[in-house]
Amino acid sequence: IVADLSATNLTFTHPLLKAHETQTNGILLVLTSNRGLCGGYNGSVLRPALARQKELKGSLNLSVECSGRRGLAFLKYQQINVTEQFTNFEDKPGYDEVEVIANRYIELYCSGKLDRLDIAYTKFESVSRQRPVVETLLPIGSLGGAAGSAATEKKIDYEFLPSAGEILEEIVPAAFKARLFKCFLDAAVSEQIARRVAMKAATENAGDMIKSLSMQYNRARQSQITSELSEIIGGAAALEA
Repeated sequence: IVADLSATNLTFTHPLLKAHETQTNGILLVLTSNRGLCGGYNGSVLRPALARQKELKGSLNLSVECSGRRGLAFLKYQQINVTEQFTNFEDKPGYDEVEVIANRYIELYCSGKLDRLDIAYTKFESVSRQRPVVETLLPIGSLGGAAGSAATEKKIDYEFLPSAGEILEEIVPAAFKARLFKCFLDAAVSEQIARRVAMKAATENAGDMIKSLSMQYNRARQSQITSELSEIIGGAAALEA
């Protein structure tokens, strides 16, 4: 709906859709895991996050926020101050939990205390492909994309009840909350896929190690048996002589 409405010529707009004239304060939110044993999942997110932090800190008063103990430990090691930390998200992030964070961002942005929000997370594209990205969520800007282009081509006319302003006042914040929630969901799914791949690799490596050690053990055992038989045969031959 927001994509279609952004493609129409409305006189009403929403603060979340507008970029501030001066860019002073920014927040970089990094989504990592609370637990390990997930291969290079955290490292793949933290590398681009660190690059974006270095890029923005020269031009903005940048605050870094982090979800996940692994990311917190890394940022602490890098001596990066984390202003807000979230360690309550497990395998299944709840919308209510994310909504609390989203409401704070909306309030900060609309009051002018926040000019830009970036988020570093692992984007889920398919079961076989997850990609670490850093995206700018605020200002929302054009939410159109392919949907907006389609709306322009179709030239959809809308009738608003009660009014366009009241409708946008509801759905623009809802669209932002849904977008932020999707980032948390993508990160959670990608983490579990990475953990599954890591555990599969660990199981296969353990199986290969068991085979190798079993082979070494059998060779050593066979060598010992052969040596003992040789000694017995040698002793028997000596007695006969």
